[in-house]
Amino acid sequence: KYMAENSEYHYYDFVLLDETTEAAFLSNLKKRFSKDLIYTYIGTLLVSVNPYKELDIYNMKQMDLYMGVNFFELPPHIYALADNAYHTMLTEFNNHFILISGESGAGKTEASKKILQYYAVSCPSTTLLNTVRDKMLMSNPVLEAFGNAKTLKNYNSSRFGKYMDIQFDSQFCIALQSFILCSTCLGPLQAFSTWGMFSLTPTVKAMPS
Repeated sequence: KYMAENSEYHYYDFVLLDETTEAAFLSNLKKRFSKDLIYTYIGTLLVSVNPYKELDIYNMKQMDLYMGVNFFELPPHIYALADNAYHTMLTEFNNHFILISGESGAGKTEASKKILQYYAVSCPSTTLLNTVRDKMLMSNPVLEAFGNAKTLKNYNSSRFGKYMDIQFDSQFCIALQSFILCSTCLGPLQAFSTWGMFSLTPTVKAMPS
């Protein structure tokens, strides 16, 4: 039903395109973006375009819609990707990972936040677990303060790679690890269109040479 309703002007899945060309790909992406449809599938892959504005698609109502629903039953969404990974893990008893890739300013950090927020809401709740989840979600501003910097394309650009290990068990234990800190981005590197990391630059300047 969803595919039939949307196939008149664009496709929710690039696999459905009649022509597998770059022009057809970009045309479909542009049509969807013009209607604020920033997510599109390529099979089980999710393509996301940064809208650079607030969209009313991240709330409890949307989360409830995607919980336990077939991956292709509803419009493409980051919640669908998160839910699919979670339930596949439960049924297959295997570790799963979500790889988020893109250029600076593409929205990778925000995508990871949405996934964490979805898991924080969709998983079983207790007072102890809520405390753990709150700490998990509140860790993002701390990491950003120590590893983000302003660039020409992105005011709050992550200058490091981040690996998040989320372990699901009876206590919903969570381990968060960040790595690949880009030390070359420290300081006022205008030559690279990059300003210093928000918190690390003053720290480095205060260190003895």
